[in-house]
Amino acid sequence: MESGTVTTPFGRRSISLAFLASQMQAEDIEPDFRRNKWKLFRAICEARPSLGVTDRALTVLDALLSFYPEEELSAERGLVVFPSNAQLSLRARGMAAATLRRHLAILVDSGLIIRKDSPNGKRYARRDRAGEIDEAYGFSLAPLLSRASEIESLAARSVADRQLLRAAKERLTICRRDVTKVITGALNEGLAGDWLSLSAELHGLIEQFPRVAKLDALLPILTRMEELRERTFKLLNAQLKTEKMSGNESQIERHKQDSESYFPSESEPGHISNRTTSVKELTASPYEEPEVINRHSPHDHPSSSESAPAFKFSLETVHRACPEIQAYGPGGEIRNWRDLITAAAVVRSTLAVSTSAYEEASSVMGPQATAMVMACILERGERIGSAGGYLRHLTRRAAKGEFAVGPMLMALLRTQTSQKRSSSASPGINRQSLPKMGTIR
Repeated sequence: MESGTVTTPFGRRSISLAFLASQMQAEDIEPDFRRNKWKLFRAICEARPSLGVTDRALTVLDALLSFYPEEELSAERGLVVFPSNAQLSLRARGMAAATLRRHLAILVDSGLIIRKDSPNGKRYARRDRAGEIDEAYGFSLAPLLSRASEIESLAARSVADRQLLRAAKERLTICRRDVTKVITGALNEGLAGDWLSLSAELHGLIEQFPRVAKLDALLPILTRMEELRERTFKLLNAQLKTEKMSGNESQIERHKQDSESYFPSESEPGHISNRTTSVKELTASPYEEPEVINRHSPHDHPSSSESAPAFKFSLETVHRACPEIQAYGPGGEIRNWRDLITAAAVVRSTLAVSTSAYEEASSVMGPQATAMVMACILERGERIGSAGGYLRHLTRRAAKGEFAVGPMLMALLRTQTSQKRSSSASPGINRQSLPKMGTIR
């Protein structure tokens, strides 16, 4: 087995402080620490923007990992691979030698691999009499193992930011459509009001849309667009009350929307309860917690006497009902809803829930509701045989309007409260409030 000391670069390549820091960090690996190389590679792909590597560099890293004989990276088995340029080029989809060297340098500069050069700069391994590798020269994968926790955390945050960005883009699209059509309809009907001024303000906001949508740039525009939408509907309602346009009631009716409503996706209009949240929740701080509201579908047409009250859940409620999720937040703490979504992405990997199951749940129930469900699953982990199967089961029920996170969260909250009151007795979760799993294993 090769030693842990990395030599200085061969030839004209100079040494830098970052190179030395990568070596020191790579040597600080506990003996029993392991990671599946392909799962870790997927996390690197998720965290690619934060790590500063290109997609072609990841192709080279994929090829290097294929030369490692084991499925799990472990310091005990050695972490140096020593392929020739010809073999590495073949496994890198026929990449040219010059391009290969350039992307290898990117991987080294980003701290994902380390060069371990031999005295003559060649890549090879020296074996003992038993045929085991005694010393190897090539590329060390030790930085991947030493930075595994950091990479997984960056990947979880990237997934959470991508979900929030997608939700913000959907809200912005629907809000822009609402404002545009209301202003156009008001001008066509000749309603009194400063509609031209609102139209100019709308076009001014549209011109501020960034070419590359990023969450930090999109949220301020979304906030102003929602404020414009609210003022537009207030003016519309005031004009309708003034002019009493009963003849056009059916035409105007579809524009009468609550300015504080949560915008659902057009493809599934029946799942308002868990799919979407307001823009205030996207920017929520630890001291300004959003509300998760369960409402009837517009297709249910409940009467006023049958309308159920809205369930409101603060982040503190999730903390009290599911305390175990705290350890998976950034820095071991969950300060806002974004941290909760990040922690849920880490829990997804820990409980071996597939990415497809998690993304399907997020598209049906919404990122925040899915994060709360993952916190509940983590809290009841010893009673659930397959976390991924259970999540898919709940997603199917939510798609039919048969599941909401409220009863599950309240059942866990009652359990936590009863456990604090009685240290000797440990009552179980009220299964009547939780969705049935059937025969899922």
